Amino acid sequence: MARNSEQLATSIELLCQNIKVPSNTLFQIRKSSSSVYANIREANYGQSKADMLSKFEIALKECSETEGWLQLLFNTNGIDEGTHKTHRNLCGRIRRMLITSCKTLESGK
Repeated sequence: MARNSEQLATSIELLCQNIKVPSNTLFQIRKSSSSVYANIREANYGQSKADMLSKFEIALKECSETEGWLQLLFNTNGIDEGTHKTHRNLCGRIRRMLITSCKTLESGK
C-alpha cells in the first residue's frame, strides 16, 4: 500500500508540474495526494492499533479528496481522459486496500 501511495503522490506532483490550471487546484490535489502517502507511512509506525486505524482513516478521506480533484481537473479539461482514468484507478486500488486494512484493525484480527 505504501508503494502505491508513493506512486500516487509522485505521479500527481509530476502531473502538476506539467499542466496549466488554477494554482489553488494544484495546491489542493498536491496536498491531498501527499497526505495519503504521509498518513500510510505514519500508520506503519503507529503507536497502537487505534493510532494506525486513525491514520488509515485519514488517508482514506484524503484519497477520496484526491479523486474529487482529479474529477474536477478532468471536467474542466485540465487533464485528458487517459490521465484521469490512470490516476482514478490508482486511487481506487489504494482506497480498497485502506478499507480492508481499516476493517481488519476494527475487528481486532
